[in-house]
Amino acid sequence: MRLFAAVLPPQDVTEELASVVAELRKLPVAEALRWTGVPGWHFTLAFYGEVDEDAVPELSERLERAARRTARFPLAVHGGGQFGHGRALWAGASGGLPVLRLLAERAEAAARRAGVDTGEHRRYKAHLTVARSREAVDVRPCLEVLAGFTSRTWTVDELALVRSNLPGSGVPGEQPRYEVVGRWPLGGAG
Repeated sequence: MRLFAAVLPPQDVTEELASVVAELRKLPVAEALRWTGVPGWHFTLAFYGEVDEDAVPELSERLERAARRTARFPLAVHGGGQFGHGRALWAGASGGLPVLRLLAERAEAAARRAGVDTGEHRRYKAHLTVARSREAVDVRPCLEVLAGFTSRTWTVDELALVRSNLPGSGVPGEQPRYEVVGRWPLGGAG
């Protein structure tokens, strides 16, 4: 199974972001980008890649422990950025970023302890990918629009383990399907 740990924004927050992304899609640069689907929007905490089904129960147990040890925290979708000269355009976050980073570190550690190879460790950068490109693209007009965006603040109260089902049809523009396979309340989530 192709898995990752994530924070999932509530529907009203994704709707707020969707209205801004609709404006981005009207910009001339939009044609050069592949836009991600709203149902898949998330803040990845740790990407696990292909995980043997036998490892999932221990990974889940360790993620539950990580969630229990982490307090709920405020978060908003805010601003934006890019990776790889426009190869990934993303919306950022504001609010409880230190706790979000801590949760990401704990989600990565949970995998290591469960024997799941997480690959090379990178410093965590909160981002929600809204578009991608195979080539470098000048996304500055998009970044200018995103700079002025802040969603409502919500309380993050759970950690999710998500399965990514990659498209297999070969149809251009087909999106991966995401399926939540586990949810655990954060420490202060009652």
